[in-house]
Amino acid sequence: MQHHQTPTRLFAALTLALGLSASAQADMVVIVHPSNAAAMDDEQISKIFLGQTKTFPGGGEAMPVDQKEGAAAREDFNAKVLKKSSAQLKALWARQIFTGGAKPPKELDGDEAVAKFVASTPGAIGYVDAGKAGSGVKVLKR
Repeated sequence: MQHHQTPTRLFAALTLALGLSASAQADMVVIVHPSNAAAMDDEQISKIFLGQTKTFPGGGEAMPVDQKEGAAAREDFNAKVLKKSSAQLKALWARQIFTGGAKPPKELDGDEAVAKFVASTPGAIGYVDAGKAGSGVKVLKR
């Protein structure tokens, strides 16, 4: 009877672990400088982060900032907003750089660095964990 309980216990442990990892992943928000009046959808945000446009819908220079490669927030943003994998983005930027096109967004180290940069830089746009957005930035999209 003992050997029949082991798969059940393993299944229960895996289910619990998967549930915890899913709930541990927080919500990511796209943030802009508080002076930015633009309302934007995912497609417009993507165009800025993919170097396809350099301005916000209402005008004004857009300065996107990424989190460091491998950061959970970056993976989340790439999948949900840009609809691209890290490998697809690396290939896209390699082509852009090779042809003299746009340069990839500046990378900052973590939510606090991104929020601080966006809060102090008109035209900046970035993404952070929802709990790290702070009062110095405007949340554009959840």
